[in-house]
Amino acid sequence: MTKQTNDDASRESPRHIELADDENRSKDNTNGEPSPALTDSKGWDGKLRIERNAVLQNHAALSDPEYSDEENVFPGDEISADEDLLDDEDPETEDISLTHSRIGNIPALRLDRFKHVVRLCLRQNVIQHIEGLSSLGPTMQELDLYDNLISHVRGLDDLVNLTCLDLSYNKIKHIKHIEHLTKLTDLFLVSNKISSLDGLATLTNLRQLELGSNRIREIKNLDSLQNLEQLWLAKNKITEIKGLANLPKLKLLSIQSNRIKDLSPLREVPQLEELYISHNALESLDGLEANTKLNVVDISNNMIKSLQGLGPLKQLEEFWASHNQIGDFAEVEHELADKEDLTTVYFEGNPLQLRQPALYRNKVRLALPQLKQIDASTLWNPNSTHNAEWQLTQDVAFVLAT
Repeated sequence: MTKQTNDDASRESPRHIELADDENRSKDNTNGEPSPALTDSKGWDGKLRIERNAVLQNHAALSDPEYSDEENVFPGDEISADEDLLDDEDPETEDISLTHSRIGNIPALRLDRFKHVVRLCLRQNVIQHIEGLSSLGPTMQELDLYDNLISHVRGLDDLVNLTCLDLSYNKIKHIKHIEHLTKLTDLFLVSNKISSLDGLATLTNLRQLELGSNRIREIKNLDSLQNLEQLWLAKNKITEIKGLANLPKLKLLSIQSNRIKDLSPLREVPQLEELYISHNALESLDGLEANTKLNVVDISNNMIKSLQGLGPLKQLEEFWASHNQIGDFAEVEHELADKEDLTTVYFEGNPLQLRQPALYRNKVRLALPQLKQIDASTLWNPNSTHNAEWQLTQDVAFVLAT
């Protein structure tokens, strides 16, 4: 029995794993090639391979940047708003704020318990429909529904006393059903999907209108907004400044990150005091001469080479021109030295800064001695030890560099 066992043990059993012999392994390593992979008796290396046979079913999802497939989105489990969220709230309160509370159902909050609410803030929730607010109509003046899931503006019929409405960061495509909110002074519709400036004609008391990060291509239908003071239209698809001639009180225009090439239409708003027009396609400042009341101008990140056009702007206080093509210190002095109220300039990223970074700030300071700030650096203040030390360092650097 023992002999038979030993004979069986001595027989070579079939190998489950093939190993390369030392000689071949050394040879492969010497040539810089990888060693043979480990395999079983059938040649399998233990890796599961699946054929790549994915098929694209909807080509529009890749070809259309504005494509939305909301119809095929399966809703997740909805967590209803908990009415107990307000159980500890004072029934006489004028201010209710429930931010980031996963509220999806406004009626479940039972807001009719509160008879004196002036301001309601339901920011950053999952609200899809505006409803359950009618009982607040007599008193509420401010409604904030920023960052929710609202697609259509409805349910505001009884909120006739609203002065401030914020529907930013939702999914709104059209400005509708707010024509009766004639007391509105501030309207925020930032980062929606709005493509046309409609539905605003009756809001004649508006002072501030913010429509940044939408899909607007043309400025129009604003003629009735005679009291508008601030218009924010950054990050849209606007190619031309127009439609502003009948806005006699407009003081601030923000139109960054669009496709503007010409400033001459701004002569229609000579009362303008602040202009923010960075990240556009400007190559010159021609056309800005008529806007003599401007005190803040931001032209950063354009392709401007000359400061000609700033001469008549005697009230200029802040001039931001970073990342353009400005390279002439003599022109900087010629156009800006007579601006007595000028306190801040930004020229970083221009050739005049990139060519001589060590001398740049001192040259600007000598050309414009009235300044208090160059880029992010505050200039010398006799009452500040820190600024005095900084100025001494700059002076030493200037002497060494020259």
